[in-house]
Amino acid sequence: MKYILFGFLAISSVKLSAQQKQFSKDDTGKFIYYQVVDSQLVNKDTLLQRAKSFVNVVYKKSMAQQTVTDSSVLAKGTMIIDKTILVAGHPSGEVSYNFVFEARQGKYRFWLTDMLFIPYQRDRYGNFVPATTIGVPLERTPGKLGAGAWKDILNSTYNKVEKFGEEFKKYLATSRVEKTKKKAETISTKKW
Repeated sequence: MKYILFGFLAISSVKLSAQQKQFSKDDTGKFIYYQVVDSQLVNKDTLLQRAKSFVNVVYKKSMAQQTVTDSSVLAKGTMIIDKTILVAGHPSGEVSYNFVFEARQGKYRFWLTDMLFIPYQRDRYGNFVPATTIGVPLERTPGKLGAGAWKDILNSTYNKVEKFGEEFKKYLATSRVEKTKKKAETISTKKW
């Protein structure tokens, strides 16, 4: 009897721990990852410069800056979603998104929205390439056959977006100073 009770408790705890965080929805019904961060130590202009640097330097390969104003940065980007089976993994697709950053004195906010999933397939050379150019919104509800795979895509996307958000907040919080490169000194044997 106690083994049955122990088994039931173990199964229920595994089910509870397996629940993942999910995206919130904005007023238009689209998935959004939204953060408001209090930053009393850093002024608005510095935050804006660091956000531009993050988009143009750190994520230069996967993000493209669209618009910059005196208090905001808008960019479009993509992130690769991996499918891992045991140890080996391969990309299952990419998610394109819109990134918005706005700064005020003492705080800033950023969000990622308009997420579209583009599945990958192997080409004749064995490389993973986009199967289509038309993305599928992450908000769509899948059919019964694709529900498990779609849930994995949503969980992987949320984890990547959350990691992106933490990296962005850490980048804005640190005081990175561009180091000027010293001109290489030439050694002269004629002067002592």
